[in-house]
Amino acid sequence: MTRSREQAMNLNDFEGIWALERQVSNAIGPDAVFAGHARFVQDEEGLILTEEGRMTIEGQVPMQGVRQYLWRQEGADIVVLFDDGRFFHRFHPDGTPEAGHDCAPDVYQVAYDFTAWPVWTARWQVVGPRKDYLMTSRYTRA
Repeated sequence: MTRSREQAMNLNDFEGIWALERQVSNAIGPDAVFAGHARFVQDEEGLILTEEGRMTIEGQVPMQGVRQYLWRQEGADIVVLFDDGRFFHRFHPDGTPEAGHDCAPDVYQVAYDFTAWPVWTARWQVVGPRKDYLMTSRYTRA
């Protein structure tokens, strides 16, 4: 699926399976790599995102990980919720899609990049008393 620059993105553009590669550059601890897939599946209200794969942290035994989020369309915005329905963040997929999430005492800032669609990235900068890392996730149609 490709889209022209004139077409506005919406939630349905994400549906399907994506290869997922994630790099975590940690300023105060070991770096990490995550490799797996992201699956966007329809539910009654939008999409359920399930990320599943293998996390390798420097100096530790690799581990399997799974995480789910709920993605919802609200007008031109996409709202991302935790799997239990709590608000996580909201972004507008066209233009400069950025958002933040305060989880005191930590602050999470994300910048999405859809300019190479259907390849896209999410860059999370996370800062707090015990956190300081940049997490870059790259999604490619599987």
